Amino acid sequence: MRSYLSVMLKERRFEVLLLFAAIVFAADKPLYSETFTLLSPLTVTSSPAEGLISSQEPDWPQWRGPRRDGISDEKGLLESWPEGGPKLLWKIDGLGRGWSCPIIVGQRLYITGDVGSDLIIFALNRSGKIQWKVKNGRNWKNPYPGARACCVFSEGRLYNMNAHGRVVCLDATSGQELWAVNILERFDAKNITWALSECMLIDGRNLIVTPGGKKALMAALDKRDGRTIWTTEPLAGDSTSHSSPILFRHAGRRLITSCSSAHGFGVDADTGKLLWTVPLKNPHGVNASTPVYGSDIVYYVTPYAEMGRAYRLIADGQTVTAKHIWTSGLDTVTGSAVLVGGVLYSAGYRESRWWFAVDWQTGETKYELKDFTTGAAIYADGRFYCLDEKGSVGLLKPGPNDLDIVGRFALVAEKVRDAWTHPVLHDGRLYLRYHDTLWCYDIKEHR
Repeated sequence: MRSYLSVMLKERRFEVLLLFAAIVFAADKPLYSETFTLLSPLTVTSSPAEGLISSQEPDWPQWRGPRRDGISDEKGLLESWPEGGPKLLWKIDGLGRGWSCPIIVGQRLYITGDVGSDLIIFALNRSGKIQWKVKNGRNWKNPYPGARACCVFSEGRLYNMNAHGRVVCLDATSGQELWAVNILERFDAKNITWALSECMLIDGRNLIVTPGGKKALMAALDKRDGRTIWTTEPLAGDSTSHSSPILFRHAGRRLITSCSSAHGFGVDADTGKLLWTVPLKNPHGVNASTPVYGSDIVYYVTPYAEMGRAYRLIADGQTVTAKHIWTSGLDTVTGSAVLVGGVLYSAGYRESRWWFAVDWQTGETKYELKDFTTGAAIYADGRFYCLDEKGSVGLLKPGPNDLDIVGRFALVAEKVRDAWTHPVLHDGRLYLRYHDTLWCYDIKEHR
């Protein structure tokens, strides 16, 4: 044994030393004994995959799903709907006014609504029964009153930001408040015309917020106690907007991108260092859509000005630059976009209030669908689940040349123009909200 180890140390000294260290720390035994067994050669593991970084939590724990991209990995769903839509399992009223969508973890759903003068966070069971409800500060009484941001879940705790910048951490089982901070006060920031709407991001122990203040453009709070971990330098004359961040890996680095009132920007997820900015300024200071990332390209959209713009990210050492590669006529506001199979699907807002399929590499429009107006969609099992702002729900099957409507129904009977809540899909159930009411539909294929 000793002669064999001697040869190994000469020929593969570094690997053997690593091997012995692993044995010592893992087994807590002497480096050598008569019962020592030589392990197989060390295996070289590949580096983490590039692309969007998924939540560490199961189910639908945050805005737009596990990767914040509006895509569910579920299979075995209905290929089409009967007239009138899929089977309604339950609905609940009394959730207050608002556009926030539910998140789902385990046997609980969490959703917010403005009730009376308060923002209320509700916990429901999977049958739609209220388990608890707590306040998170004041409601929003100014233009477009209603709850904005949805919750995010991590390690048994629930986080939410109200319209005035109050960030709260709750015990997800009981609703007990554990800590709260106001990010506008902490980072010397001001509220915006239509109120804070950011759906916060959890990254490890960091809770990511975008105050857009004099002390920070973006910041990471410790999710355990709310203290500040890092900040991103402010942008002169800029403020926050209504966008929500995404987390992804590019060229071996973990990056976060979001939008302020005048820029699309990217930061280092570990330090908060500002890496790039691109122009996204419009007359209203509103950038609401969540950015999209895929294949080294990041996409931002702002209405009334630059419209939909794609940038290729180029890494060079510690720097990352964003090179503009194409512009689309899309002027999405509340709906965001979904990237599937090299095609970007989204609806316009002012100029073209219908749906588009856009080539991800060139920005060219492949086809359009005018039977639904502007709205939001999620994707699962080869189909889109669309809720447009008039309250029409559609099941759309994408093809090479069109979006085929394979199901549709009206969610609300009255005439509306503000059905802006994003659909949620989990465990064969489709969740749709219009202000005070949440509906739950069975969309699973039962054979």
